[in-house]
Amino acid sequence: MTSLDPFNNSVNGGAGGPDHPVQIVVTHRNTDFDALASTVAATLLYPGALAVLPRALNPNVRAFLSIHKDLFDTYTVKEIDLQRVGRLIVVDVNRWDRLEGMSPLKKRKDLEIVVWDHHGNSGDIDTTECNQSETGAAITLLVQELKVRKQMISPIQATLFLIGLYEDTGHLTFPGTRSEDAYAAAWLMERGADLNVLGTFLRPAYGQRQKEILFEMVRNATRTRVAGHTVSISHQKVEGHVDGLAVVVRMYRELVNVDAAFGIFTSQNGERCMVIGRSNVEGLNIGTLMHALGGGGHPGAGSAMLHQVNPEAVEQMLLELIRGNQQASVQVSDLMSFPVESVSAETPMRDVARLLSEKGCTGLPVVEGDKLAGVISRRDFRKLKRESQLDAPVKAFMSRDPVTIGPGISPVAAARLMVKHDIGRLPVVEDGRVIGIVTRSDVMTYFYDLMPD
Repeated sequence: MTSLDPFNNSVNGGAGGPDHPVQIVVTHRNTDFDALASTVAATLLYPGALAVLPRALNPNVRAFLSIHKDLFDTYTVKEIDLQRVGRLIVVDVNRWDRLEGMSPLKKRKDLEIVVWDHHGNSGDIDTTECNQSETGAAITLLVQELKVRKQMISPIQATLFLIGLYEDTGHLTFPGTRSEDAYAAAWLMERGADLNVLGTFLRPAYGQRQKEILFEMVRNATRTRVAGHTVSISHQKVEGHVDGLAVVVRMYRELVNVDAAFGIFTSQNGERCMVIGRSNVEGLNIGTLMHALGGGGHPGAGSAMLHQVNPEAVEQMLLELIRGNQQASVQVSDLMSFPVESVSAETPMRDVARLLSEKGCTGLPVVEGDKLAGVISRRDFRKLKRESQLDAPVKAFMSRDPVTIGPGISPVAAARLMVKHDIGRLPVVEDGRVIGIVTRSDVMTYFYDLMPD
């Protein structure tokens, strides 16, 4: 081994002599700021642990390290003797295939493995200790532990940790952000995190190549309605390595104004295919979709690297996953009431009034046979001008062509429909039959997490 021996007692305050096992902290390829911040934070929680980074780093992370290389000791896999590793600490990831050069450790029975991860998906790493919780950023979990231990951190460490937290939560605006992230951010600011430095490194690289790719994506943009969401999927061939494609996809989603956008970027020879997704709606989990493709991510962002695949086949796979993605989150079918109290189209308005009063509801579906014909609400009774009209059938006063929703749609989509049409209930329809009803109060109960245990 060269003179830069990470196991020499003089390095990193005694990371381990020749007879002592070594502990290393590793994270995923294409390391972003959350991954870097979590790696550095883990070296504080595990004194003597070495921060081992993959070769592929995000451009802004590489720029940060080049400026601060004297403040953060990091190593490559080639500089580590894996046979001497006794503890493996994995941050911001929970899958072996997203780690660089760690495969020799997979079958080690004597290895202690600790994971710190904020993704909801279960991974394939068998851990000795697993610290996993769905927060907006992985660094939040480690900051919580630093806070519990009353660990002293420097202003530059606080700055790095806040950069990682802000990057993964979109400055605390992404749907996956939790209250824990905000508390962690406040704690870091109290410890001197520099917002000027943060703004410098979170300003994404965007140059001529990115502009050209974005122009082509927008020029050929298509929009598709899938599972209640507007989706745009763009195929692009790219020559060589292009930084900042995640930024391009984010800008593309904003420009074409869709709920979710995906970029399928293939190399000129077709061997490599990078899939990047961005979403701004709660009901479409990009991380879940990318996990199914062998990648990973968060509810609002994710990516996957594929090899020798047809881009059209990838697009169809994405569409099928989106159609089934609702299975991974709350659906209208989870909130709706059933069986549905309904009335036939011939029911007298007098009987409808009595039923509404008895049931304490504000409206009911009207059916003809087993098909939805309309909706009658208390508002519709304002159409009655004289007493005798109470004996008329409900079909004379009901609202026809009612707005409906499918059982697999998200509560967010239900809320949007209610707001758009100023209605308080949505019949849940499948194959033309009413199978349930979801009300404004059902949706609000879900949003404010008031559902009983």
